[in-house]
Amino acid sequence: MHSLNNPIELKKQLYAHCLEYVTQRIDTAKQAMEAAQTAANEESKSSAGDKYETTRAMMQIERDRHAAQLAEALKLKKELESLNVDKQYDKAQAGSLVITDQNRFFLSISAGKITLNKIDYFAVSLNSPIGAQLLNLKAGSEFRFQNRAIQIKEVI
Repeated sequence: MHSLNNPIELKKQLYAHCLEYVTQRIDTAKQAMEAAQTAANEESKSSAGDKYETTRAMMQIERDRHAAQLAEALKLKKELESLNVDKQYDKAQAGSLVITDQNRFFLSISAGKITLNKIDYFAVSLNSPIGAQLLNLKAGSEFRFQNRAIQIKEVI
């Protein structure tokens, strides 16, 4: 059920989508790191001289880039795990769902658009421009974002 009749269940489903997003990023980064390491190991078996050193350095840079992506994804997972989606909130904060007259925002991590039962929700971080604007606002509050007046209808 994806309706506001059961808002806690809705938030749990949004959370599950965010967790899937983060898990996929973690897996992709790990696989890319392993592939870069394997390629570097293979290169060391078949090459010698300057070309070998240059290729190995490039492989290390590639592996380090994937390691940074992995670290970022693990940080997002930790942020996500700190949320309490079993609680209804009266003001916008991490773990809350904010319904405006224009969109629906799940204040969590920046995971983009999530569609449930043909309704679009946006998983946004409190560090994002819209997340920062929503923080601590209550139902009935109005604010401006990108030159548009937006009214908060409900905070869950």
